[in-house]
Amino acid sequence: MNLKINTYKVKRTNRFSVIVLLSILAFLAQGCSETEKKQEEKVKYTIPDSLLKTLKIDTVNTCPLLNAITLTAIVDFNQDKQVNIYSLVSGNIQDIKVQLGDYVSAGQTLAVVKSSEMAGYANNLVVAETNVKTTKKQLEAMQDLYKSGLASILDVNTAQTNYDQAVAQLEMVKKILKINGNNVQGDFIIKSPISGFIVQKNITNNSFIRADNTTNLFTISDLKDVWVQANVYEANIDQVHVGDNVEVRTLSAPDRVFTGKIDKILNVLDPTSKVIKVRIVLPNPDYILKPEMFARVTVSDPEHKQTLCVPDKALVYDHSQYYVVKYEGKGNASISPVEVLNTFGNKVYLKSGLKIGDRIIASQALQIYGELNN
Repeated sequence: MNLKINTYKVKRTNRFSVIVLLSILAFLAQGCSETEKKQEEKVKYTIPDSLLKTLKIDTVNTCPLLNAITLTAIVDFNQDKQVNIYSLVSGNIQDIKVQLGDYVSAGQTLAVVKSSEMAGYANNLVVAETNVKTTKKQLEAMQDLYKSGLASILDVNTAQTNYDQAVAQLEMVKKILKINGNNVQGDFIIKSPISGFIVQKNITNNSFIRADNTTNLFTISDLKDVWVQANVYEANIDQVHVGDNVEVRTLSAPDRVFTGKIDKILNVLDPTSKVIKVRIVLPNPDYILKPEMFARVTVSDPEHKQTLCVPDKALVYDHSQYYVVKYEGKGNASISPVEVLNTFGNKVYLKSGLKIGDRIIASQALQIYGELNN
């Protein structure tokens, strides 16, 4: 009997212990849950005022959807404002005064040619001037003889003809000298006909040149505007048109965007490279664009339909998905996944994920994104 009573007491005590233990565990679990909630509330990220003042907040809007292709290109001279300079006489090059890349003004001396031809022109001038003086005296003498009855009118007319021919010969010699620089010392002065840069130089001092040489001595180009010659492959020919807007970027100035339009399409396919050339004329007032520079040309083609667009700096790419950070006011922000349609320049066109009027963080988005994830 006593044994049964003791067994009962033990069982009752064990049940009580289990109940107490379960109560303690439930209490601890509730306390942990509340602690975790408090911790979650504590780690919710709010953008500090100091950072918020530096952020760019943009509003989502619609803009025309653009399709674009990118072309390789090279900067070239504006051939309509380029002059090749040749020598009009044969001789030895002396005293070259300019070098490749120098800026020259119209009329500036580039080099001097010591020429026997110029010496011959100077001699012809002396001869022509002497003939004019001689024939003039003969004409005056014949006119006096005619007045005295010692010469006929035919003699006077012959003297007049000789004088007129001598004057004409002198004028011709003067014009030849003027074309060749008006130098009577045997020098041919090569001068620049326009202002611009020496972009080619094919002579050296003491070299001999001929008047019939097909190689130009200098090439001068006005680089205030340049041509950009872009390559278009066969598959893309139907995507470029005269008048299309383009953006041009170079390696030397990657953050500088030059805007223009396609000015001309050269409708001849290169048999080797299978490309056609398109030309863009760009103003170059500060001479940043230099001939032979490589360039990248982006040609835009509007589709005449509107879509959501955001600045490219608002976009964050993470785990194969694009995101933007929406600003909700009072330092609060949230992450929104978006679907990208296209990118052109500094704009990103969206298919979904935002709506018109949403406010997004358009600077330091990656930093805010990282803080929200943490």
